[in-house]
Amino acid sequence: MRRLTIIITSLLALAAVAAVARAGEAPAAAGEQGDGITVQGSGSVTSVPDRAQLSFGVETQAATAKAALAANGAEMRKVIAAIKAAGATDVQTQSVSLYPRYAESTGNGSGAVQGYVAQNSVSATIRELEKAGAVIDAAVGAGANKVSGPALSRGDQDELYRQALRAAVADARLRAQALATAANVSLGRVTQIVEGGAAPPPGVLDATKSSEASSTPIEPGEQQLVASVTVTFAAS
Repeated sequence: MRRLTIIITSLLALAAVAAVARAGEAPAAAGEQGDGITVQGSGSVTSVPDRAQLSFGVETQAATAKAALAANGAEMRKVIAAIKAAGATDVQTQSVSLYPRYAESTGNGSGAVQGYVAQNSVSATIRELEKAGAVIDAAVGAGANKVSGPALSRGDQDELYRQALRAAVADARLRAQALATAANVSLGRVTQIVEGGAAPPPGVLDATKSSEASSTPIEPGEQQLVASVTVTFAAS
């Protein structure tokens, strides 16, 4: 009986020690799954646009729908030929429309049809920005009576965005290191990166050069492409 009592007492003592050990366990060390430092970083690249996209249109009026459309087609073919000769590429039809033109109504009903209006517009890319003004002048000289744009961009925008992404990751590391130093922990490896996307260029920041003096002036200025990322670093 005494031997049994000693065994039971020993088992109870071991259980008590185990319970104390569990109650005094330290929290998981920093750097284990679920721990770390998460920051946002941003990077930007400034560049001068080297290409432009413009829209050119022709509007014609005639007594009949057929005459309006035929006249519009003839004028638009001249415009397309002229802008291509001046250096425009990627010429693409945007819209073609034909609708009646009504006289002003004197009563509750609509006025009589006085004729028809035909419209046609194309978009075009000018890959050498210095030619943009000359392309506009050529379009108007050939009969275009509607011009809109330009939308300025870079031909190597994908590479510029990758540069901005690299700068964003570097910025995130600097921010994380500052937090780690303040918290007296060591910054570890990257455990997760989430791309935040690119912000569209905000427009002209600084005028630097224009197209040829003899043509419609186009100022390229500078554009800033911004990328953002969210990065998680392990910490210990």
